[in-house]
Amino acid sequence: MKKFVRDFELIANKRINREYYLLVLKSPERLPEMLPGQFVEIRIDNSKDTFLRRPISLYDVDMDKQLVYLLIQEVGKGTRKLAGLKAGNSLNLIYPLGNSYSLPEEKAKVLLVGGGVGVAPFPLLAKFLKQNNVEPEFLLGFRNKELLVDLADFEKYGKVFLSTDDGSAGEAGTVMDHSVLKASSFPYVKVYTCGPQVMMKAVSKFAEELQLDCEASLENTMACGFGACLCCIQETVRGNLRVCKEGPVFNTKDLIW
Repeated sequence: MKKFVRDFELIANKRINREYYLLVLKSPERLPEMLPGQFVEIRIDNSKDTFLRRPISLYDVDMDKQLVYLLIQEVGKGTRKLAGLKAGNSLNLIYPLGNSYSLPEEKAKVLLVGGGVGVAPFPLLAKFLKQNNVEPEFLLGFRNKELLVDLADFEKYGKVFLSTDDGSAGEAGTVMDHSVLKASSFPYVKVYTCGPQVMMKAVSKFAEELQLDCEASLENTMACGFGACLCCIQETVRGNLRVCKEGPVFNTKDLIW
């Protein structure tokens, strides 16, 4: 898939809570195909401490309006710099990068399990699934209710199950503690996951025990985003692969972690 390097106009910077914000960017030209699970690399301008681009998952894409939505967690100097941008500012992106989630082999229910900012690829994935007559449902985990994202972005596609570590919203505990995973019947034919590695490992083990296909979007540290620097290598049954190039989405059966 062809890659592009272009300046986007920042249309809006929406603060969601104390850690998360949503950037809405407008493309100067018609967008190429953008798939769920893919990401962009953002250049951080006017900053002496952030010379590397930042990889950010595609949260949503509006092809008609030429808009790209990026959910970002403010965790360091780069994301803090982006958080301070205003409408009208310009951002340089390399896109679209990486591979994508795939459709299940049968048209049925699937479960999307995410933790924290790992929920970011799911609205676009859910849109993709619905367009292909697959019914998505969500199991989302956060530390507490103050860190919830806009659940309406997920609820418009399917049912949302929620967990928080402190029990302040949804069920108490991690996503793995949620009753939807402990029910006597599990109505899903496939599981998709993204978030902390410890969570994704647990989700993949759960899926394996039920003999279900599971795809995970990895969050290994990336620098270049297109396979040149080799800093995001992941050990798999097919050898060491680049998360930014052969991933970030992998069938969990292929992962050695």
